[in-house]
Amino acid sequence: MAKLWCFVCVNILFTVFQIAKSKKEQVTTPPLPILPLPSYSQLKWQQREIIMFLHFGVNTFTDSEWGTGDESPSIFNPAGLNAGQWADTAAQAGVSLMILTAKHHDGFCLWPSKYTDHSVIRSPWKNGHGDVVHELVDAAKDRGIDIGLYLSPWDRHDRRYGRNVEYNEYYLAQLQELLNKYGSVQEIWFDGAKGSNAPNMSYYFSDWFAMVKELQSTINIFSDAGPDVRWVGDEQGFAGSTCWSTINRTSLSIGNGSIVNYLNTGDPKGTDWLPAECDVSIRTGWFWHKSQAPKKLSELLEIYYNSVGRNCVLLLNVPPNTTGLISETDIQRLREFRSAIDTIFGANLAEKCSMKASSQRGGKSGGFGPENVLDSDHLWTYWAPSDKDEESRWIEIRATNGPLRFNVIRIQEAIGLGQRIKRHEIYVDGDRVASGTTVGYKKLHRLEKEVIHAYSVRILIKESRGLPLLSSVGLHFDPFWHPNQQ
Repeated sequence: MAKLWCFVCVNILFTVFQIAKSKKEQVTTPPLPILPLPSYSQLKWQQREIIMFLHFGVNTFTDSEWGTGDESPSIFNPAGLNAGQWADTAAQAGVSLMILTAKHHDGFCLWPSKYTDHSVIRSPWKNGHGDVVHELVDAAKDRGIDIGLYLSPWDRHDRRYGRNVEYNEYYLAQLQELLNKYGSVQEIWFDGAKGSNAPNMSYYFSDWFAMVKELQSTINIFSDAGPDVRWVGDEQGFAGSTCWSTINRTSLSIGNGSIVNYLNTGDPKGTDWLPAECDVSIRTGWFWHKSQAPKKLSELLEIYYNSVGRNCVLLLNVPPNTTGLISETDIQRLREFRSAIDTIFGANLAEKCSMKASSQRGGKSGGFGPENVLDSDHLWTYWAPSDKDEESRWIEIRATNGPLRFNVIRIQEAIGLGQRIKRHEIYVDGDRVASGTTVGYKKLHRLEKEVIHAYSVRILIKESRGLPLLSSVGLHFDPFWHPNQQ
């Protein structure tokens, strides 16, 4: 009987041990996402950070911004056009997507469209056998760069403009032509601009968008109202200090100037994931003009902090000149710009520090500790506080070998599970040095002091939609930042 009882006790202890072991090995699950969420193509677009616009066409040769539509195709003759040089310029600038104005408001087509002869067909360039779109596509492909196309809805040349059915048929035909003929296109750009004296015209946007998605399902469609990427509401390259990727598409319309503030900030209660793209030119104008020079490096960096650093993608226009090349002054400025970004963000001082947090989901073995913000994955590994930690949610960087020298603080959210942070503050050695609202894919705080020496940096999440999820944090030094000169 004693032996039997001993056997039973051993079995009970073994079972208890197994249950305890299984509980110990149980992996903590990620928190639920907060809708809406980005699509795969939107996430890929967001990670590009900087993309390039190429405004090129008859305006390049008439020294104008908006053509009349009456220009003769004979003026288009870029004798030295070299799309390889454009693509090399983009690659050296760290750009992975180039968007070409295949047709601007003047209606002149940079490809030999079979639906109009107002194109390169009637140009002396290559005796009418040239195709700018084809040359760029080939050059970009050779360098691993993706392509986007701009097809202006407003056409000042075509006589069908103003006749709703006829012109929409024409426009859709050209859309099909571009998206069938030139391979994979990653972004299609629908510009809502048109002159106040333009004929009344109803664009069949729903038809256009449906056709685009049918022909290329992974493409991102840009317009004032998306459906994949929205305009930021200005042409200075600045997003709002609050910038949500979420918005209500039902409140948007293309070409409606009264909604620019809404476009600029987005909506925390928005039902659609529709991130903003900040378009701005490296020069004053969109097309090349001999009289203009590129913006200063300090101006480009200011744009970067207020676009990429405010949860947006920067679309930087770099216009080819009348020869068909990107001007050397613009190339040099782009090199300086890329070098400056690499200098500032090439090293993360936080990587040599210890990390501490107010709490973490699942405890120390849950897999959501603060160390996750220092790995190379800026999307799918992250710090998550405990569900029970509702009063004070913070993460802290602590120096281990002397004070840290920095002036930029980078914060990134795990946006694959939704945009969450509504309000945050930053403390350096116990003193508040910055505060803000949204974070999103990336928030950059360039501090008021030129240089800061400190031992600790605490990021305090004051308000969020559900649990805040920080995927990456960085401390950086910007040697180009001179606040007293601004």
